Amino acid sequence: MSVPPVDARKMQLRRQARLVRSRAVTGSSPADGLRFGENLMATIRALPDCGVISGYLAIADEIDLSAVMENLIAAGKTCCLPEVVASHQPLIFREWVPGDTLMPGPLKTCHPLPSAARLEPDVLLVPMLAFDRHGYRLGWGGGFYDRTLTILRQRTRAVVAIGVAYQVQQVDAVPFDPYDQCVDFVVTEKSVLRTGAQGGAKT
Repeated sequence: MSVPPVDARKMQLRRQARLVRSRAVTGSSPADGLRFGENLMATIRALPDCGVISGYLAIADEIDLSAVMENLIAAGKTCCLPEVVASHQPLIFREWVPGDTLMPGPLKTCHPLPSAARLEPDVLLVPMLAFDRHGYRLGWGGGFYDRTLTILRQRTRAVVAIGVAYQVQQVDAVPFDPYDQCVDFVVTEKSVLRTGAQGGAKT
């Protein structure tokens, strides 16, 4: 069975993007981590009504958000983590604080226990393999964030999606399908890009 052209381009870019991100991790410095954290915290502080924030536990060479989430909790925010329920299903989210017991999930993920409160986030922090200036992103290929954002953006007050990456992960254009969801911001160690995914101006 042939692979659709967009999927084929995604597969090729995904292979390249993994190498780029791996090199970025190797070449990053503590100062890069500090600047990234500052940029991300400043972006979140500027958002209205963002009491519940979904982070993630880094897989492989994804950017580690543990320090940022601890700072958010210290600032009075509630943090949660995504849970993969099943293939082709949206994510659900459960409250998390440092030290909570976690259980393994599919695809090398971990998530809070079923006893943890289920929440609906105001802000999603989204890992990326690659991104472009319009906010299209490339992930691992499971489509979980696209399905989840599609549902959350149907609310009266739509969720804000913030992609997190190294600056070198930006590409000219990410191949996309109609079901692919853009992020509203991209935060890197060098800049904050507002993509206009929900109608805002690009900067």
